[in-house]
Amino acid sequence: MKKNLLFVMPSLSAGGGEKSLVNLLSQIDFNQYEVDLFLFNHEGIFMEFLPGEVHVLPLPDSYRLFNLPFAESVRKLVFQNRLPLAYCRAMFAFKNAISRSNAVTEQYNWKYLASSLNVLDKRYDVAVGFLEKSSTYFCVDKVQAAKKIGWVHIDYDKLGMDPRFDIKYFEQLDHIVTVSEECTHVLKKRFPEQRHKIEMIYNIVSPTMIKQMANQANIDVYERSHNEIIILSIGRLHYQKGFEMAVEACKILVDKGYKVRWNIIGQGEEHERLAHLIQENGLQNHFRLLGLKSNPYSYIKHADIYVQTSKFEGKSIAIDEAKILNKPILVTNFSTAKDQIKHGYNGWIVEMNPGDIARGIEQLILDEDLRLQLSKNLSQEQLGTEEEIDKLYKLVGER
Repeated sequence: MKKNLLFVMPSLSAGGGEKSLVNLLSQIDFNQYEVDLFLFNHEGIFMEFLPGEVHVLPLPDSYRLFNLPFAESVRKLVFQNRLPLAYCRAMFAFKNAISRSNAVTEQYNWKYLASSLNVLDKRYDVAVGFLEKSSTYFCVDKVQAAKKIGWVHIDYDKLGMDPRFDIKYFEQLDHIVTVSEECTHVLKKRFPEQRHKIEMIYNIVSPTMIKQMANQANIDVYERSHNEIIILSIGRLHYQKGFEMAVEACKILVDKGYKVRWNIIGQGEEHERLAHLIQENGLQNHFRLLGLKSNPYSYIKHADIYVQTSKFEGKSIAIDEAKILNKPILVTNFSTAKDQIKHGYNGWIVEMNPGDIARGIEQLILDEDLRLQLSKNLSQEQLGTEEEIDKLYKLVGER
């Protein structure tokens, strides 16, 4: 008899956690498991990559009303005489407006959002909140399941959350999964009384799929000019990714006379700020925001150098993908960088400032032998993690 699994996720828009979930679902044995997926938002570039066997649950009408723009939402709720829900919608908007920390606001705003969501009717063998905060809170508060699992994709201490809020939910989980050795260490230190529940499952990446998609474009997607060095970064346009340092590093390289074009795949709340910074530094021909790409692998394949300027990460899927495509990689020295990159062997680690980023890129540009050696070393690594699905099966199968 098949086991019933539920996964909960905010959306399948661009992001490492979202891609990680799609990769995981693509590896599940649907002969053994029935899989439902609850999304708070049914839009996103990864929706098209969901396996057909996954059943996406419909959103309740109360949540659809709650999720409308503020004025329209309150007006319709009042018209329907749903005054308690209208009050919660107003408080949700007010708390967001005065927020100084998006992470903490999402935690303490959960009680208002939760008022628009009922407990799911179906009972599951296992429910998985696949992202920290609301996904895990929904899993605990709104799902009937024999076993509940929460996933943390980030260095917990760098996300700015209030652990006093999360401990109430972690206590009700059977397992807490995270994605790297450093993230595991941080969680066990932050929540020592929950350390027996904490497991590590690497993000699932498939070299076969990535290489197939990388080869879909047989031409250089960048249309580069002669001797131009193409740099690529991938990530949400968010403070975490440190892209303002990328712009400043690009400016240093251009001022030194290097013919570079730095491309970023991603979108997010920092778009306007970064676009202004690019224009302010006169980098319109050297630094480009490409937006989202459902298939970024051709862009990785045709880049000369992959750069990750993050201030913190859990375990970056984009770095793993660049490794699979044997790109010379430069990363900043965030807390989990050494979980993925061995400096001088399969990548280059630099300090977290524009000057050091620029100097590191300059070294890779000038030393072609170094770039070739990094790529060669990557080509000899075993980089697929499809077998990580077995760790999930083990957690699901435990009683």
